[in-house]
Amino acid sequence: MSTKNSSRFTPLVIAISVVMGILIGTFYARHFAGNTLGIINGSSNKLNALLRVVEDQYVDTVNMTDLVEKAMPQILAELDPHSTYIPAQNLEEVTSELEGSFSGIGIQFTIQDDTIHVNSVIQGGPSEKVGLMAGDRIVMVDDSLFVGKKVTNERAMRTLKGPKGTQVKLGVKRATEKDLLNFTITRGDIPQNTIDAAYMLTDDFGYIQVSKFGRTTHVELLNAIALLNHKNCKGLIIDLRGNTGGYMEAAVRMVNEFLPEGKLIVYTEGRKYPRADEFANGTGSCQKMPVIVLIDEGSASASEIFTGAIQDNDRGMVVGRRSFGKGLVQQPIDFSDGSAIRLTIARYYTPSGRCIQRPYQNGKDRNYEMDWLTRYEHGEYFSKDSIKLDENLRYSTALGRPVYGGGGIMPDVFVPQDTTGVTSYLTEVLSNGLTIQFTFHYTDNNRDKLKKYEDEESLLNYLRRQGLVEQFIRYADSKGVKRRNILIQKSYKLLEKSIYGNIIYNMLGKEAYIQYLNQSDQTVKKAVELLESGEAFPKAPVSVEPQKEEKKDGKKKTTAQVDSTGEEEILRLYA
Repeated sequence: MSTKNSSRFTPLVIAISVVMGILIGTFYARHFAGNTLGIINGSSNKLNALLRVVEDQYVDTVNMTDLVEKAMPQILAELDPHSTYIPAQNLEEVTSELEGSFSGIGIQFTIQDDTIHVNSVIQGGPSEKVGLMAGDRIVMVDDSLFVGKKVTNERAMRTLKGPKGTQVKLGVKRATEKDLLNFTITRGDIPQNTIDAAYMLTDDFGYIQVSKFGRTTHVELLNAIALLNHKNCKGLIIDLRGNTGGYMEAAVRMVNEFLPEGKLIVYTEGRKYPRADEFANGTGSCQKMPVIVLIDEGSASASEIFTGAIQDNDRGMVVGRRSFGKGLVQQPIDFSDGSAIRLTIARYYTPSGRCIQRPYQNGKDRNYEMDWLTRYEHGEYFSKDSIKLDENLRYSTALGRPVYGGGGIMPDVFVPQDTTGVTSYLTEVLSNGLTIQFTFHYTDNNRDKLKKYEDEESLLNYLRRQGLVEQFIRYADSKGVKRRNILIQKSYKLLEKSIYGNIIYNMLGKEAYIQYLNQSDQTVKKAVELLESGEAFPKAPVSVEPQKEEKKDGKKKTTAQVDSTGEEEILRLYA
């Protein structure tokens, strides 16, 4: 090649070399922490790029794991109130309640005076097999002292729970024994029930309280129904008050027991998830039995799916106060490190077509979580007329009864919160947990005497003769809450109720406790009244709404297809 021809291509070679240099430089800039300012330009890669920049160039050493753990909840909080991040150390605790069992030693306990007190020993569990008893105090764990301020609820559960087959050594102080007792317990599977009570409320009507919707809820329900049917149950009260939800599948299976074949139960729909309908399959065992559903502001998610299906299909009456209003569906997504997220992927709709999700603003969870206080201030707990319903979100049940979306489920029969006897004295002793503390110590000191009474009625007869309210007043005074006789007189019955109820819980368990509280529960009484008067099945209104009508946004409102194919929290923990 001549010199003349060679010089002619020189500019081209130089240009190609420059371009290649730019491309190579850009490539390395993207993969190494060079001049990052110019390459962080993609939304999906921006977070990864930022983390790489921080790790490579930040002035001080950064714990990147901690940084990511703190960032994850903040990111999800910007989406909606129910998309959440669950760290690896909390995942088992979060899921065990819904899975129906966990691995542990098989006790129910409370922490009093910086010490673990055994409230009860689960029948057939590992602790019962080695001889652990209610009233025992756990003071040593694996040869180390386990008392004092370090004994928190979280740490106690984390220490006592553990993989099935592993062992834990406990040093136990028992009131009847002078020396410390030592137990070696092999952890095992401990059942965790989601139905807290199932009994005959009257000679004709049964009562079932469901605390959550877990993996075993449907089986538990079938067992409860079989038990009540054996006692000639003619109608049911399903209590979902305070039930914050759980698995949607559990709610679908449960409500299927009450609906005829072909009835729509619920449907879901999301941006990436096309509409999916759930219908009753006709195998339900209680398709014709009268049913009343109890709800309140604590009833959410799966509870609202169950309630909405019953209400929209006119299958039974809903009694109580307006439910929470959670109409979002979460998908669990696990990470390799054992953590997980619960990401909202769809909305669910009741058979009438309504979404009962209450309004929220992304990233402003506090207003959302404090809605209960807003409801209280507006008087919603005390008067149905205080509840403002959006006529633009009005739908119709199968019979044409009006129902509303956009903020929970309105009951068919409203029962106000009972504030009779509530005084500042009562509020103070309850908020400080004094009734729980007093009743725990009383139970612990009198366990041998109380053991003689094997049912609620006989135990109550004994307790009523012990002057417990006066004993409690003196106890509260010693804890800094001064005696106020006029207020005490006004709250006397409620003080009695709290004291007796907690002792019954300590000695006879949760079902007996619920039975006792239900005797004076106005919502339960109203449900029984409806069953006794034959009003459990809704009736069509005088003027039936048309099946479809145009809403202001142009969408059609539809009906369900008629023939389509208070007191204080009791912190009792399990390990």
